[in-house]
Amino acid sequence: MNKRFFELDRAACFSHLNYLLRVILGVIVCFIFYKSIPQYPFYWSPVSVVLATSVDNSSNQAYDRIKANVLGCLVGISLYPVDLPELLVLCLGAVIIVFLAIGLRITGTVRSALAAFIIVTIQVGQTKHWVIALERVLCVVTGCLVALLLTLIFKRLRPKAAKGRGAEEI
Repeated sequence: MNKRFFELDRAACFSHLNYLLRVILGVIVCFIFYKSIPQYPFYWSPVSVVLATSVDNSSNQAYDRIKANVLGCLVGISLYPVDLPELLVLCLGAVIIVFLAIGLRITGTVRSALAAFIIVTIQVGQTKHWVIALERVLCVVTGCLVALLLTLIFKRLRPKAAKGRGAEEI
C-alpha cells in the first residue's frame, strides 16, 4: 500500500529520454523539410514522426507503425475519388482500416493508420485534387522513414553506449 504516485527508475528514465530525443530529432528533421521545400505539405511529417516513433525503441514496432501509416495512406488514396459525403468516406475508411489492420496483425498500431488516413483524406479550405492527397502521402511516408531511421540509429548506438556500464546503470 506504500505505492508512490510518480516514480522513475534509471532504466525507465533512460528509455524515456531516448524516446524524447528521437522524437525531437525527428521533428527537427521534418521541420527542415517543411522550411526547405515549402511547396509540399511537410507540416504533416512531424505528426507522422510522432506516431511512428515507439517509446521502447523497437524496430519491429517501428516497422508495424510504418505499415500502419502506409495502410492509412493507401486507403485514403483509394477512397479519395469516391464521390460520397466526407463524413461517410471517413467512416468507411475507418471500417476498412480496422478490418485490414486485424488481417495484417497490426491492430496495436491502428491509430497510426487512422491518423494517416485522415491526413490524406481531409482537405479543408482547398479544392479537392488528387495531387494534394499524393503530396500528403509523400509527407506522411517521409515522417515514417525519418522515425525508422532514427530508431535504427539509436538501436545501433545503444549497445555501444551500454558496454562500458554495469547492468544496474542501464
